[in-house]
Amino acid sequence: MRTVAGSNDKSRIQTDIGQDVIDAAVRSVERRMDEEDEVTVIEVGASGPSAPVEADASPSPADTASPPPAAEAPPSDDVAALRQEVESLKAQLEFSQAKGRETMERLREAHERAKEAQERTVRHAADLENYRKRAQKEKEEVQRFGAERLLKDLLPVMDNLDRALDAAAKSPDLESFEKGVAMTRKSFEDARGRHGVKGFSAKGQPFDPRIHEAIQQVETADVPAGHVSYEVVRGFYLNERLVRPAMVVVARAPAEPPAAAEPPAAAEPATPSDTEAPAAPAQSENSSGGSQ
Repeated sequence: MRTVAGSNDKSRIQTDIGQDVIDAAVRSVERRMDEEDEVTVIEVGASGPSAPVEADASPSPADTASPPPAAEAPPSDDVAALRQEVESLKAQLEFSQAKGRETMERLREAHERAKEAQERTVRHAADLENYRKRAQKEKEEVQRFGAERLLKDLLPVMDNLDRALDAAAKSPDLESFEKGVAMTRKSFEDARGRHGVKGFSAKGQPFDPRIHEAIQQVETADVPAGHVSYEVVRGFYLNERLVRPAMVVVARAPAEPPAAAEPPAAAEPATPSDTEAPAAPAQSENSSGGSQ
C-alpha cells in the first residue's frame, strides 16, 4: 500500500515540482523499502522451519522495483457524468457549427441581395439620367418647332391676303374685295379653332375682372350699370385657359338731373312797421306810372 501511495504521490507531485525533486523522492522511497526488506530477511533467519515460507511470502526487491499497479478507476457515477458532459459539449459544438453555417449562408444571401440591389440602383440611375436627357431634348425641340403645325395652318391665310391685295390693286371693285377679305378671315377663324383658340364676346355681359379688363367707364342707359357697354378688343381662350382678356368699356348709371327749385317758404308774419315801410315805394311807383 505504501508503494501505491508513493506512486500516487509521485503522479500528483509531477504537476507541481521539478523532475530532480521527484527523482530524489523516488530514490528515498526505494532506500526505505530496501531497509525494510533487510529487516524482514533477518527475522526470517531467526525463526524456525517455517521461516522460509515467511521469507517467500515477503515481497522481494525485484517485486518492489516492479512498476506500480494502475490507479484505481473512478466511480461509475463520475464516468457517467463525464460522458454526459462530453455529449453535452459535443451537442453544443454541433449546434454552434450548424448555427455558424446557417449564419454564413444568410450572410452570403444578404451579400448577394445587396449586390443585386446595388446593380439595380445603378441601372435605374442610368435610366433616369437617360430619360432626363431625352426629356430635355424633347422640350427644346418643342420650344423650337412647337408652332410648326400652327404655322402650316396660317400660311394659307397669308396667301389669301396676298391674293386679295393683288385683286384690289387690279380692280377697284370694293364689293369683291370685301368678300375676299371676309373669306380670308373665315379661313383664319377655322385655323385657330383647330388649335383650340376660341374667342368670346363680352358686350352686354356683366363685368368680370377675371376675363375682362376695363379701360373706361361711361354713363349710359343702354345697358345696366356694371355691364359691358362696348368691347374694344375681344378676348380669347386656348384650351379653356385665358390667353387674352377682353378690353371693355363699362357702363355707369347716369347722374340724376338736378331737382327743381323748391318754392320759397312762407314768410313770417311781419310787424305793422315792416309792412308799411316797403308799401310806400310801391305806391309811388304805381302813381308815377299812372301819371305817365
